[in-house]
Amino acid sequence: MPEPKKPGAKDKKVEAPPADKPSEDDGGCDELPEDELVPGEEPQMSQISGLFVEKPQSVTAVKGKNVTFVAKVDSSQMLRKPTMKWLKGKWMDLGSKAGKHLQFKETYDRNTKIYSYEMTIVKVVDGDAGGYRCEVTSKDKCDSCTFDISVEAAEETQQTNILEAFKRSGDAGEDAGELDFSGLLKKRERKQKEEPEIDVDVWEILKNAKPCDYEKIAFQYGITDLRGMLKRLKKMRKVEPKKSDAFLKKLDPAYSVEKGKKIQLNVELSDPNAQVRWLRNGQEIKPSAKYIFESVGGIRKLTINKCTLADDAAYECVVGEEKSFTEVFIQEPPVTITKMLDDIHVVVGEKVEFEVEVSDEGANVKWMKDGVELSRDGKYRFKKDGTKHWLIINEATTEDIGTYYVYTSGGESKAELEVEEKELQVLQSIADLTLKAAEQAVFKCEVSDEKVTGKWFKDGVEVTPSNRIKMTHMGRTHKLVIDDVKPEDAGDYTFVPDGYALSLSAKLNFLEIKIDYVPRQEPPKIHLDTTGSFVNKNTIIVVAGNKLRFDVDITGEPPPTVCWKKGDMELSEAEGRVRVETRKNLSCFIIEGAERSDEGLYHITVTNPAGEDKADVMVKIVDVPDPPENVKCTGVGEDSASIQWDPPKFDGGVPVKGYLMERKKKGSSRWTRLNFDIYESTTYDAKKMIEGVLYEMRVFAVNGIGMSQPSASSKPFMPIAPTSEPTRLTVEDVTDGTCALKWLPPERIGAGGIDGYIIEYCVEGASEWVQANETPVEKNSYRVRGLPVGEKMLFRVRAVNIAGRSPPAVMAQAVTIREIVERPKIRLPRQLRTKYIKRVGEKVNLVIPFQGKPRPVVTWLKDGAPLDTKLVNVRTSDVDTILFIRQAAKEHSGQYTLSVQIENMEDKVTLEIQIVDKPGPPIAVTVTDVWGFNAALEWKPPKDNGNCEITGYTIQKADLKTKEWFTVLEHNRRPSCTASDLVMGNEYTFRVFSENICGMSDDAGISKNTAVIAKTGLKQKQQPYKEKDMCSSPKFITPLIDRSVIAGYSAAISCAVRGHPKPKIIWMKNKMIIGEDPKYLMQNNQGVLTLNIRKPSLFDGGKYTCKAINDLGEDEVECKLVVRVITEKEEAKK
Repeated sequence: MPEPKKPGAKDKKVEAPPADKPSEDDGGCDELPEDELVPGEEPQMSQISGLFVEKPQSVTAVKGKNVTFVAKVDSSQMLRKPTMKWLKGKWMDLGSKAGKHLQFKETYDRNTKIYSYEMTIVKVVDGDAGGYRCEVTSKDKCDSCTFDISVEAAEETQQTNILEAFKRSGDAGEDAGELDFSGLLKKRERKQKEEPEIDVDVWEILKNAKPCDYEKIAFQYGITDLRGMLKRLKKMRKVEPKKSDAFLKKLDPAYSVEKGKKIQLNVELSDPNAQVRWLRNGQEIKPSAKYIFESVGGIRKLTINKCTLADDAAYECVVGEEKSFTEVFIQEPPVTITKMLDDIHVVVGEKVEFEVEVSDEGANVKWMKDGVELSRDGKYRFKKDGTKHWLIINEATTEDIGTYYVYTSGGESKAELEVEEKELQVLQSIADLTLKAAEQAVFKCEVSDEKVTGKWFKDGVEVTPSNRIKMTHMGRTHKLVIDDVKPEDAGDYTFVPDGYALSLSAKLNFLEIKIDYVPRQEPPKIHLDTTGSFVNKNTIIVVAGNKLRFDVDITGEPPPTVCWKKGDMELSEAEGRVRVETRKNLSCFIIEGAERSDEGLYHITVTNPAGEDKADVMVKIVDVPDPPENVKCTGVGEDSASIQWDPPKFDGGVPVKGYLMERKKKGSSRWTRLNFDIYESTTYDAKKMIEGVLYEMRVFAVNGIGMSQPSASSKPFMPIAPTSEPTRLTVEDVTDGTCALKWLPPERIGAGGIDGYIIEYCVEGASEWVQANETPVEKNSYRVRGLPVGEKMLFRVRAVNIAGRSPPAVMAQAVTIREIVERPKIRLPRQLRTKYIKRVGEKVNLVIPFQGKPRPVVTWLKDGAPLDTKLVNVRTSDVDTILFIRQAAKEHSGQYTLSVQIENMEDKVTLEIQIVDKPGPPIAVTVTDVWGFNAALEWKPPKDNGNCEITGYTIQKADLKTKEWFTVLEHNRRPSCTASDLVMGNEYTFRVFSENICGMSDDAGISKNTAVIAKTGLKQKQQPYKEKDMCSSPKFITPLIDRSVIAGYSAAISCAVRGHPKPKIIWMKNKMIIGEDPKYLMQNNQGVLTLNIRKPSLFDGGKYTCKAINDLGEDEVECKLVVRVITEKEEAKK
């Protein structure tokens, strides 16, 4: 399009509005809202993480030229690779448009840990103008930035052919891209320039126009950068800010909340009845348990519960056409380490697992070694389960030695890894060989590690394989085989294992033989090679499971016959595990996979016509030893345990060098090695254990061949230490021959608890302690009996638990065993120092402690006389006496005297017991005077006062017409009173109740005479009274109703009748009178008649009749009763 005609319209780059106040063209015909976005633009995210090292910059590109944008991101603080998006406008993802026009490139610098992202636009066209955004995200971190592209036309030569102006964009030929009319428009622009210019201010036109006319005006005046125009127009409008019509108070620019907490967004509307919509990243939010909408007057609230990182977004409140924006930032609390790393010590080749536990399940951790971050590759593996994280090294090497760190957002931990070289053992060395021409040379050795590789050298020069020379490695065995031996093969051969300072050497001797063609006979001769596998004369040692090949050179002419025997059994040359192979001048004895049964003495015999020769070969099979036996725990400590075991029954033919120990917690499957160096003894003290945790142990035996299978696990044992000594050991009591001790529990008890205490004593000056109790006592006191009277004794106490006895708590001073005379003293409880009152029938249980030594004599008296044990029970112990009455009666009242006496010393106390009950009624209640509306009453106290003082009287009156009683006075203390406010014309009677501390008497004293309140000055004219005749014959006013009932469920039928005199009621069933059958209950309540039938059966069905009869007549009603049995189907429906 043509450029705008005013200079103000030719700006190539318009300054972007602030990120916290985005604008937008809503496309309507209203004024452009202040808080809306420009099309193709969204609010910039706050650079809370600052991930960008370099941001792309806004440019003005020349049409047809290439332009490149570069963004660089720092990944040093990221746990994973960041994700980059290139966007145009608001939502268009340019990644899907990659091709010849848009090209993307990504590079990574390992030294600086910076990712570089490039976007290249090839041959820029007008359609590329606009706003762009690049956005980088990595787990919980994000950053974004915006930039603009303005396109300006390049100067072109005049085209003579107008059709050339219709060109297509792109490089794929005449059919590629879209039609581009820009060339044609530019030509027409030159023609228009020749016309006289009109002075028009486009910005004044736009400021006064409606937003729906912006595009039309821009096209008319040649403005191609619509987005830049809207930005500049918005900036011009900021001079005159417009107040929002819908919002009185908008959302804050940003909110911040911790993860897991809730946040509330508030707006205030000018119209309390207006409807609002809440949007999150442009998507409408629906009410739910997480999002709660509230409306209070003109205030609208959005509450977000339990915020997560997913709630970190842009939020909008929309009222009609107006909007209010904000951003919510979620702050994640720091992740702390709850279980630190432990140092690990392993051998080369073993698996290493570093374990750490953090406070949050969703947390990420970073592993580093010696300051270098570790990544997931073939060597390191990372594992995560809930809050636990592991760093795993499958096969440790010496290069892995170092310090390992783990970092979280709120903590760090480190641990050392130590890796020891694994000692390589030679199980079978190579032997010297002496061979003739064309024979085969086999050098063989065996080492303890199957994974060890090595190299062969001849006279210091590495041997290279060929068709004649072959090197093999199978399991623990390494072989060098030379076929068709030649004189140049003679020399020193050495095998050097890789990674070990070890070498095995042997010599190959070449034997030259001159052939004598003179036929002759030579006696057979066996040539045993005493080197190589022989440890001493004629003895071969073979490791169980290995292959034995024993070559025996044989000479003699003619070639002799060879026979191998073990005992009386001849070994055949057939195929088998134990076999013999015979060649010219050579006999090979082979055992495949040697077993213990192959051990023994073997005989070889060679014969030919010239003679015979014999030799014996002893084959000894050696193996790893059997597992140790009887692994058991012989003692435990606070964090240690003593382990003992028996040596293996079979040592594998080789002396046992020592043992390796492992332990594990009961229930766990992970064994922990306790020693890496061989331990020679059969007892071991395991340390660094946790008190109170059950452990199991197992032991491996090691000899020169290898390590045995593990022994059977020991019985579970628990490291427990004995408790500390008991505290505060004191003497509670001493008598002739006994001493009572008491103490407090130990200060430190531990996980084993306390099973009891052992008490010991000895005579002062002696050293022999005697145990006083056979079994531990659980209480913290004990009386030692059988002590010699007059002796000075020492005492001590030990606590006992599963770990054994604690150190003793010893009495500081000796105790003389002699009764101490103590004056008797009664300690009367406070409640017994005054009169002790109980009601009749209640229980009396008095416990009175006393003291005195020796045990005093206790005597009870009642009113000065000995106590009757039939009425009162007395129980006396060494320290107290108990007076017990099961049901108190009035005769139990009186003065009780307790006497405690030791020899001529005595102590006495007296206590008074009073058993009370309700009083009897007052007597001789009389109305002594009546005047006006008052009446005077007098009475005498009751004969029975309930064994306590009368506290008052309650007086009641009753009108002889109604005979209803009303209280006149309460708690009257005198035996007389005056009743007032009586009603004229009524006659009253009175009754009086007596009261004491137990309450009112059950019966009342009733007045012997009455009080008549006479009328004064009035005379009643009596009307003749005619009594109405109320007699009538019986008449049923409510009939019986037919009923259907269920068998087994009680039923009732009812009716109502009236009549005077009261009629007699007769119930009948099927015209038969129902008598006193207990199955039927007949009731008559004020004329309502009911017949109850208890659990009716089919027999009870029929016609029931109710008949009422009196002297004036009779009446009857009847009904039908059906009894039905419920079926299974009906019951199933219920």
